[in-house]
Amino acid sequence: QLQASGGGLVQPGGSLRLSCVGSGRIFSGNVMGWYRQAPGKERELVARIFGGGSENYLYSVKGRFTISRDNTRNTMYLQMNSLKAEDTAVYYCNVMKNGISYWGKGTQVTVSS
Repeated sequence: QLQASGGGLVQPGGSLRLSCVGSGRIFSGNVMGWYRQAPGKERELVARIFGGGSENYLYSVKGRFTISRDNTRNTMYLQMNSLKAEDTAVYYCNVMKNGISYWGKGTQVTVSS
């Protein structure tokens, strides 16, 4: 019910924009977010946006990543700028609605020269 896309290989300092398209039924969830999981590490929250529009970010991505949503398109975005090697991971989108957590399949982001 969620489909993430936009990952790829990018050089350090580059940019990518991830997209997450969801069904209308769940997209109007209260909390939406992007998570990532690097090899050998636990999944971590990268950015989150609430129904009222407030946002919060993992400290290491503040000022570089921006989360946004377009309810008319049932799409959430993660604009990632000034990418670093340590941003390499599989990125997942998530919607929390009525106590149920919905996950999309991940999209690989690799930052390497």
